Amino acid sequence: MPRPLATRRTRHRLAADAGLLVVAAAFALPLLWVVLSALDPDADLRVKAPDGLTLDNFDAVLNADVTFTPLLNSFVLCGGATLLTVVCAVLAAYPLSRFRSRLNRPFLLAILFATSLPITAIMVPVYALFVQVNLIDTRQGTILFFAASQLPFAIWLMKNFMDGVPKELEEAAWTDGASSLQSLVRIVLPLMGPGVAVVTVFSFVAMWGNFFVPFMLLLSPDQLPASVSINEFFGNRGMVAYGQLAAFSVVYSTPVILLYVLVARRLGGGFALGGAVKG
Repeated sequence: MPRPLATRRTRHRLAADAGLLVVAAAFALPLLWVVLSALDPDADLRVKAPDGLTLDNFDAVLNADVTFTPLLNSFVLCGGATLLTVVCAVLAAYPLSRFRSRLNRPFLLAILFATSLPITAIMVPVYALFVQVNLIDTRQGTILFFAASQLPFAIWLMKNFMDGVPKELEEAAWTDGASSLQSLVRIVLPLMGPGVAVVTVFSFVAMWGNFFVPFMLLLSPDQLPASVSINEFFGNRGMVAYGQLAAFSVVYSTPVILLYVLVARRLGGGFALGGAVKG
């Protein structure tokens, strides 16, 4: 390889590495601020080493009113909506993946269009509808809307993962007398475990961090999730308890981090179906 060409490639690689480091620093600094401020008795907006390590910020937020009740509400809302989203996405993606119809493509394009709708644009009619059907300030109403707003993209993802499962495996089960539902539950879903894990994690994380929907649909303070109650750390006159805010953020982020760690192996497992239909 000519030396000028090798030098040019080296420079390009170093420039790319430098750019990636800058992007990584942009993501790491806010996280570093959260961790350091949670242990700092005099936390502010600066990223700095704590003047002294303390757990007082955690002691101030680890109680039922500030943290435990909102987190429980978040688990109920996001867990219920995620379960509903995954079940509906599987049932909707299965016929789209396994049966050919002239309506498949228009339906998928409509789903893709639905994923691009901004949530703020549809909240006014949704709010009016929920008032009419008495679903305002109810957990079931919020769960339904969470699931409905997340379902289009979940169907799109689930269908793509389901396409990777060979149909020949189901045809063999049908020959043995299995129904479509039985083949879906016993053959397709076990083989597309990574895909189900991806949709589950994506849906749960998107709902867990959603502020606007529960803020609009839930009125009772005792039903608000943690994504809304975090707003209480911002005072009316611009005063912010930065240390307590950071401590709450650490606790609030822990469930989604644990969820990702628990399914990390499934996410990276991929589909080992290359020889499933041989022989």
